[in-house]
Amino acid sequence: KQRLGIAQAMLGLPELLILDEPTNGLDPPQIAAMRPILRRYAETGRTVVVSSHLLAEVEMTCTHVVVMHAGRVVTQGPVADLVDSDDTTILDLPEHVGHDVVSAAVHALEASDGIIEVRVDTPTRLVVVADRGRAEVVAAAVAAGLPVVGVSSRRHLEEVFLGVISSATGPGEGATGEPGDEGASLIERLRQVRAR
Repeated sequence: KQRLGIAQAMLGLPELLILDEPTNGLDPPQIAAMRPILRRYAETGRTVVVSSHLLAEVEMTCTHVVVMHAGRVVTQGPVADLVDSDDTTILDLPEHVGHDVVSAAVHALEASDGIIEVRVDTPTRLVVVADRGRAEVVAAAVAAGLPVVGVSSRRHLEEVFLGVISSATGPGEGATGEPGDEGASLIERLRQVRAR
């Protein structure tokens, strides 16, 4: 039923295709098959807008994202730019690492110069925000006793979403505390596409 609805929406090849939760009710193979269909449709120069709370699926399907909170745009941009971060280092730890080791290392890292935030993402994954280079963060982590087995800067879209929502200073306000003008520019771009 969901696939039929999407196919009907694509009939006539509209310049703007708006889909609300397009993968709702689809099984994993159907979801995987839907991704390239939507990408190919967009590659023809048409705009596909997907509204979804399934952020992992959005990350795998979409090229750009707009995050809204309380009716306002709080961030937007290419998915690749949002999930890659210059100030964030993700440290992967071995499965056997003890909670005490991680806890002590987190406290040591938090006391280090240039470390802004240390968050335990999972028992084997730390997210470190710093205003110093990634190599320096890794060196500080190893010096703090962490057996680091992997390093990256790529966050998941869910982490980005939760971060920008928590940094929004009030209902309907963006990260700067001012109502976002970004929403108006997005609406204007959608109107331009529609006018074609």
